[in-house]
Amino acid sequence: MIIPKANKLDATQLKEVEAIASDFDCSILEIQGRNRCVYAILGDEGREVMFKRIAGLSYISKVDMIESPYKLMDRRSGLADHRVRVGKTEVGKEKPFIIAGPCTIDPVNPNLYLESAHALKEAGVHALRGGVWKPRTNPYSFQGDNNSLSIILQAREETGLPIDIEVMDSEQLKLALDAKVDVVQVGTRNAQNYCLLKEIGQLTAGSPTAVLLKRGRHMASPNEFIASAEYLVAEGNPNVMLCPRGTTPPLEGYRNHPDESITPLLKNRTWAPVVVDPSHSVGHADFVPACSLAAIAYGADGLCIESHIDPAKGIGDDPKQAIHPDKVKQLIKSCHEVWKNRYLP
Repeated sequence: MIIPKANKLDATQLKEVEAIASDFDCSILEIQGRNRCVYAILGDEGREVMFKRIAGLSYISKVDMIESPYKLMDRRSGLADHRVRVGKTEVGKEKPFIIAGPCTIDPVNPNLYLESAHALKEAGVHALRGGVWKPRTNPYSFQGDNNSLSIILQAREETGLPIDIEVMDSEQLKLALDAKVDVVQVGTRNAQNYCLLKEIGQLTAGSPTAVLLKRGRHMASPNEFIASAEYLVAEGNPNVMLCPRGTTPPLEGYRNHPDESITPLLKNRTWAPVVVDPSHSVGHADFVPACSLAAIAYGADGLCIESHIDPAKGIGDDPKQAIHPDKVKQLIKSCHEVWKNRYLP
């Protein structure tokens, strides 16, 4: 990892660094943060002479060799000071960052989503979530509708809140980016779809677009999760949020096996903010508040909660696991209290 003295290398400096790396069969990847750029060395970094030559350049502050499988996500990397923002809010800066909204946008009843959005703004959330396209285990289940995109865009216009949309393929990604969505969500089923991760990283590189990466249901170690995030950052977008959302096999009584407890591990190993999804983790509205508070106590920077103005009239998972915006408002207050009193090493 190359850290320049200035915020960014100029064209001549970058060309010189690339020439040195090329002599050792390596290449240079520029990673654009919000305030400065860092430069990753791609290839065999075990070249002491190359390191010394680059470090000796007058405009280079330092060159770090990070012995880690995730060189960019590692908290010791040059991105350690990077901060992720969604809209005007820095994630996890002074209070929990809250994303909330219905599981699935009903294209037949758009007012249900719009009413939910306004109620959630009143509750104090920072961003809206909403399923435009939905991956389903059952091929005959409702899998979303392109028309729902215009509904969530209308909600953003009316409330002024940023929006978070899950995408599953290149076509959906293009539609989402053309609409200038604020957060692209990668769901649990695509957490190890490396081609999609690379494409998202490439197409959002250098933009303010954030990525909410959910943990795969079948991911064993936290390192697998971090490695998936590495794909996004390695393609040029460091605006990544890690989202534990429960794993399999499920804990009896819950939808999944709650995994908010990996939050301290993720924060110990990476610099990325952790935004926990308690709704999918436990899968039942009654358990969402307790799981949310546990996540904040574990050190999470935020939550992604399913909420609906009338859960019984929702589609997808809403009837079972969405909570009313009034409960979201109460929960946010409780989270602030836990936030103030939690222990962080």
